[in-house]
Amino acid sequence: MMQGAAVSTVAVEALQPELINLKTRTFVKGLLAVALAPLASLSAVAQDAPIVLKFSHVVSIDTPKGKGAERFKELANKYTEGKVKVEVYPNSQLYKDKEEVEALQLGAVQMLAPSLSKFGPLGAKEFEAFDLPYIFTNKAALRKVTDGPIGKDLLKKLDSKGIIGLAFWDNGFKILSANKPLKAPDDLLGLKMRIQSSKVSEAQMKAFGAVPQVMAFSEVYQALQTGVVDGTENPPSNMFTQKMHEVQKHAVITNHGYLGYAVIVNKAFWDGLPAPIRADLDKAMTEATAYANEIAQSENDQSLEAMVKSGKTAFHTPTEAEMKVWIEASRPVHKEMTARVGKELIEAIYQATK
Repeated sequence: MMQGAAVSTVAVEALQPELINLKTRTFVKGLLAVALAPLASLSAVAQDAPIVLKFSHVVSIDTPKGKGAERFKELANKYTEGKVKVEVYPNSQLYKDKEEVEALQLGAVQMLAPSLSKFGPLGAKEFEAFDLPYIFTNKAALRKVTDGPIGKDLLKKLDSKGIIGLAFWDNGFKILSANKPLKAPDDLLGLKMRIQSSKVSEAQMKAFGAVPQVMAFSEVYQALQTGVVDGTENPPSNMFTQKMHEVQKHAVITNHGYLGYAVIVNKAFWDGLPAPIRADLDKAMTEATAYANEIAQSENDQSLEAMVKSGKTAFHTPTEAEMKVWIEASRPVHKEMTARVGKELIEAIYQATK
């Protein structure tokens, strides 16, 4: 018992800076999980009880991420022969997107797939390179980054945060919506546009003349419905599954930015797993990643088609000349964010995506 108490004391002292302002529930769960995760994992195997892995996310089960999480759940059960029980909690059932990364660090949940913007506030500002408008011309260019040395180096930067990065999952390229026609950046002038917490996304909206509003994903529909914000940016699958098209009269298919996720796991939990089980979960993640990324484009295409058919939102596809205006309006964002994101990283992405 004395040894366990010592472990708990060390865990408390190490985590003190991160525990300020956290809810009591998360605080207690987190301390116990971080201190005892390795022992709990080994004990569970010894008793033939399944290891519980809570996978929390903030979007619908019908999105690419939602379906990817369900596929991982199935494959994890298959490859570990039931030794690991994955519990998936979609739609912010456990935590909102502003809370989930802290919950993971504290061990209240074991796995997440947060959007790449979430890592900037943790000190891994390099991930905000993915938010740069029009930095990826297509999925092939994107894949050169996520599947290559740049992607691996980015995931390694999370180790020091108590997080293991396992994979990159696609959602898709973002479109803009509002309750007025959006054919050019000037049409956004003065509009309150919801964004994720990202300095790059903030600079992008300001470059378009909009007023950026950081807001939890689970709150966006109501904010649009009540006029707290005028519009937002999302891939079509997120817009459709959250029914945002029901409260947005117009949208423009700018494909101006990429929305992707990093699948991450609590480091103490992961390192405490027996090596054979960790290998089985790695295999499940590799296959779930291939599946999620394969369906992302078709899911977005189908969602866009469904919204167009609904007639509730009028979608505008920019002409070639109009698209050039959007791209030109975005160029200052790259220059402005170079110091924050890192000049070498941006240059490396440019080179990799030529």
